[in-house]
Amino acid sequence: MTAEPAGAVKTLRPARTTATRQKLFDASMELIGERGAAGVTVDEIAAAAGVSKGTVYYNFGSKSELIAQLLRHGVDILKARLQEAPGQKAPIQVGSGQESAAQRAATAASADPLLEMEAMIGQALDFMSEYPSFARLWVSENWRTPSEWQGTFAVLRGELLEVIGQAVERVAQAYPVDSTVSRGSLETAIFGACFVVGLDRQTYHPERTRDQSVAAIMAIMRGYVLQRPGPRG
Repeated sequence: MTAEPAGAVKTLRPARTTATRQKLFDASMELIGERGAAGVTVDEIAAAAGVSKGTVYYNFGSKSELIAQLLRHGVDILKARLQEAPGQKAPIQVGSGQESAAQRAATAASADPLLEMEAMIGQALDFMSEYPSFARLWVSENWRTPSEWQGTFAVLRGELLEVIGQAVERVAQAYPVDSTVSRGSLETAIFGACFVVGLDRQTYHPERTRDQSVAAIMAIMRGYVLQRPGPRG
């Protein structure tokens, strides 16, 4: 494999269908989790996904492009979950006259950006639990220099940090916060903690609960807030 110039961004061709992407994503993550990206062939990925090698090349052009597109697919899944976390709604049971507990929690999260952030972190950890191989691929390749997918990682990392940054901004608008804290460093700390805490729990400490892991990461955000009598306004 040839190294991609620093800062370059791959032009990703869309796969024929979302179903094909998801099958290839699931198969690739399982194989990459076992042997790493370099140790997996297109033939193996295609066979595991139940598609022809020709289908892979038709949709992606090369193994390098396939991995780049699968990174995009995984980030799209994660972004969608982060963005929907605060606004998740559970339907009211007809005739009950009451909101469900899930609805009340969603309403509270929408009203309080700290609870919104907590919900987002929970979604991120759920994603790590569902796709641990994606998280390992991200951590192992993201800071490798040079990396074949350095440009792709830069774009995708920026998109995820933007989602986190928007949530941090909502907290800053609702609460008095420590202005001496670098906003960029704070967003990166939360971002990195989700991957590291999620993977550590999966690999070394399965006894740690999801809520304990969320609380540990939220300690970063709660330290950013100077006082919490309640949101402003």
